[in-house]
Amino acid sequence: MTVHRRFRNVIRIGPVQVATSYDGRGRETHTAACTAPGCGFDADYSTRAGAELAARTHRCKA
Repeated sequence: MTVHRRFRNVIRIGPVQVATSYDGRGRETHTAACTAPGCGFDADYSTRAGAELAARTHRCKA
């Protein structure tokens, strides 16, 4: 069964969006995802700073 995430505190750093949500167990997670077509980069982090750092250092392969 998939988890329906409700994202909040969404910001955009270049082509990457960073957002905060809760996982299936009620823990807060931070997600960084690239919105460029064909890139496919996305990752979950335990801290907001980690997600924002990943967004700032991401280099699109697409």
